[in-house]
Amino acid sequence: MSKKERLSTEHYRGVRDFYPEDQAFLHYFLKTVRMVVERVGYVEYEASILEPAELYKTKGAENEEMVQSQTYTFVDRGGREVTLRPEMTPTVARMVAAKRRELGFPLRWYSLPNCFRYERPQRGRLREFWQPNIDIFGSYSPSADAEIIGVAYGIMRAFGAQESDFVIKVGSRVELNRIAESLSLDGRGKNNFIALLDRKSKIDQQDFAAQLAGFGATESTLSAGPPVEISKMLQDFKNAGINNIVWDPSIVRGFAYYSGMVFEVFDTHPDNNRALMGGGRYDNLTQLFDDEPLPGVGFAMGDETIRLFLESRGLLPAYLPPTQVYLATLSPDLTPTVQTLGAELRQAGVNVAIDFGERKLADQIKTASKHKIPYLIVVGEDEITSGNFTVRNLESGAEKKVSRGDLPDFFKTV
Repeated sequence: MSKKERLSTEHYRGVRDFYPEDQAFLHYFLKTVRMVVERVGYVEYEASILEPAELYKTKGAENEEMVQSQTYTFVDRGGREVTLRPEMTPTVARMVAAKRRELGFPLRWYSLPNCFRYERPQRGRLREFWQPNIDIFGSYSPSADAEIIGVAYGIMRAFGAQESDFVIKVGSRVELNRIAESLSLDGRGKNNFIALLDRKSKIDQQDFAAQLAGFGATESTLSAGPPVEISKMLQDFKNAGINNIVWDPSIVRGFAYYSGMVFEVFDTHPDNNRALMGGGRYDNLTQLFDDEPLPGVGFAMGDETIRLFLESRGLLPAYLPPTQVYLATLSPDLTPTVQTLGAELRQAGVNVAIDFGERKLADQIKTASKHKIPYLIVVGEDEITSGNFTVRNLESGAEKKVSRGDLPDFFKTV
C-alpha cells in the first residue's frame, strides 16, 4: 500500500481518543460524581444515545441554535429521522413522563451520559463529551433548588476545590421575565435580551453596556435583589458556612425550558475563568409529553471543563495503573512457571502483568516503566528454586526480599 493510500491516524475533529491515562481521568471524574450524588440519595439511569429528532425540534425542547446547527441528525435505514443526543434533559423528561404513575416522587435521578454537539471545537468545548446530569422531579419546594446547588458545591469540594477556587452564581428566570416586561420587550426582543445576558462573561464589558442600552436598559436595571425565596436560600447557605454562593441576575442559562432559579459554577482562576457546570428549575418540560406538568430542577457538567479546572489548580490526580506488579521473565522456558506465580498472586487479589520472556531484561523493565507499573519482580531459576523474590519499586529503586508466601501480604500493604 502506498503512503497516499494509507489511512490517517488522526481522530475525527472535536472528539478524543482515550489512551489509558485519559481513560483513568474519565473514570475518576465519573466515579467522583457518582460517589457524591449517591450519598445524597440519587440513583442512576441511562438511555440510548439515539433519540427521535422531533424531541429536539419540538418548541421549547431546545434553543434554536442547537436544533438548526448543533445536532448530529440523520435518516436511518428505515427512513426515520434520528439525532445523537446533544444533552440529557429532554430524554429524562421523556422517561419520567412515560412512567410517572409508577414512580415515587420526589424522584432523585442522575446519569453519566456522553453527548454530541456539532459546534466549533475550542478549549473546553468539544463535539463529543461526557456530561453528568443530576435532577429532582416532583417538587416545587425551594429546598429542592437548594439541594441541587448543594450537590454541585459538594462535587466541587470532592474534586479537591477550595471555596476560593470557584463561585456559584444564582439568577432567576422569574426576575428576568419581570425585567423584560418592564422594558416592554416582545417575544423576539426578550429572547435577544436573554441571549445578551448569557454572553456577558464572554464579551467586553463596554460592549455589553452598549448592547444593553439597545434594549433601553443599563447595569442598574439588573441591580435588583433576588426574589424572597432565593434570598432566604442564600442566607441559609451562609448560615451553613458556605460563602461562595452569590446572587447574579445576569445568570440566565441558554435553554428555553428554564422557568425559575438558574445557576452556574464558575472557575475563579484567571487562566480558566469560565462556567464549569450549571442548571436550574424547569417546571414545564414534561408538558411536551402529556397535559400534566411535573416540576423539576437539576444541573449538568462537562468532563473537559472539569479537567481544565483541575489542571489549572494542580488538582489532577496522578496516573496510577491498575496493575500493581510486573513479572519479568528471564527465559521463555520459564513462562509457564511465572504464570503459575502470577495466578497465585491474582487469586490473592493482586493485579499482575507477566512478560513472556521474549526480550532482554532491560527491555522488559522499560516496558514496566512506560506503563508506570509501580513494582517489578524479576523471575529466574534462582528465584523459583529459592522461593525468594526481589521486589523493586520502579520509582524509588528500593528493593526488598520477599518470600513467595509473603508476596500477597506485601502488595496489600504497599
